[in-house]
Amino acid sequence: MKKIFLALLISTSAFAQQVLDKIVAVVDNEIILKSELDFRANYEAAQRNMSAPDSNMLRNVLMQMIEEKLLYAQAELDSIVVSDDQVKSQLDYQINYFIQQYGSQEKLEQVYGMPVEKIKRVLRDDTRKNLMAQMLQQKKFGDVQVSRKEVEDFFEMYKDSLGIVPEKYEIAHIFQNPKTGERARKKAYELAKTLLDSLKKGADFAELAKKYSDDPGSAAQGGDLGFVKRGVFYPEFEAVAFSLAPNQLSGIVESPVGFHIIQMLERRGESIHTRHILIKMKSDNESDLRAIEFLNEIRDSIISGKNTFEYYAKKYSDDKESAKFGGVLGTFEANQLDKSIVDQIYKMKEGDISFPKRMELDRNNYGYHIVKLIKRIPQHKADLELDYNEIKRLAEYYKKQKLYKNWMDEIKGKIYWEVRL
Repeated sequence: MKKIFLALLISTSAFAQQVLDKIVAVVDNEIILKSELDFRANYEAAQRNMSAPDSNMLRNVLMQMIEEKLLYAQAELDSIVVSDDQVKSQLDYQINYFIQQYGSQEKLEQVYGMPVEKIKRVLRDDTRKNLMAQMLQQKKFGDVQVSRKEVEDFFEMYKDSLGIVPEKYEIAHIFQNPKTGERARKKAYELAKTLLDSLKKGADFAELAKKYSDDPGSAAQGGDLGFVKRGVFYPEFEAVAFSLAPNQLSGIVESPVGFHIIQMLERRGESIHTRHILIKMKSDNESDLRAIEFLNEIRDSIISGKNTFEYYAKKYSDDKESAKFGGVLGTFEANQLDKSIVDQIYKMKEGDISFPKRMELDRNNYGYHIVKLIKRIPQHKADLELDYNEIKRLAEYYKKQKLYKNWMDEIKGKIYWEVRL
């Protein structure tokens, strides 16, 4: 089933040039501009390493955009409702994605020529529409399943085109994050306390923010966060910020990203203008060493039979999602895994547990883990029994695609749309 564009592409209509523009399609009460089409087509061409989109790509992209508008129109007809919290959550996800792509909040704001809060305001309407369309599709196709007979029929029809299945590895891990250690937490808190004491003695807030704050988006502006409505910041931050009087300093406020010192600058109804200094918990050599030693102790305990890998994963792993399943991450092909993990398991036998190794989560976060090779599945021709779960997923996707196409044909027959390209 075709899905609504998320993240970068959702900003198409928001940031496309609209001066001396041309309407290339009309869908119900919505329009699609030439600039929007060019933006999307150029992005897709870049994804495929093409210098420019050809005429076929332009037509295909335009039909995809038309279908998205049709889905939104149908969602309105079906009274699909999206809450403000859902929109906010999606916007936060998008902005975090953008920041990762550009490297920092400051760079993102430079690229778009506006602060993050304005970017969110510009994106809000398109985000709501896309969420409505997604909810409509989920309502229509979310419960679509395939029977064993349908999977078998799908396999018989397409088995010759499924080709060779690469070698796979079923793995589990136990992960330790040095940043969560008490030493790192205490060190960050002590720095925040020292800065707060300095501020109380008359130190310049902006200068301390520029020098010490770990929020790259606001540090350069002396910690200034601008005017923001309720619901944008972490609840822990807002609970304190909205209680401050003008020019009042907060105490040390802990949120999921670290310790804040907040100062209220101005308040207008439910909007506040604040600045802050953020001190994040950072690992040091001692924290790293303790994480590695702890993982070595766990590994020794498992090998000596003191307890199982699953037991220690559930009790100690900082990867809470996999910990619930005894550390099991799933079954993967080599190209689906980080090279560091492939290097670890390549020479391992089933049941082996690696020594601790550093694992990069993103450019700012890392940890250490031990990996268990649960099962190694050699390269083979697609097999109904051996690869049943993967074949079932393909069969479900194929079924949804057929249902979606028929449904979209129905929508196109009852909701007005016109191409003007």
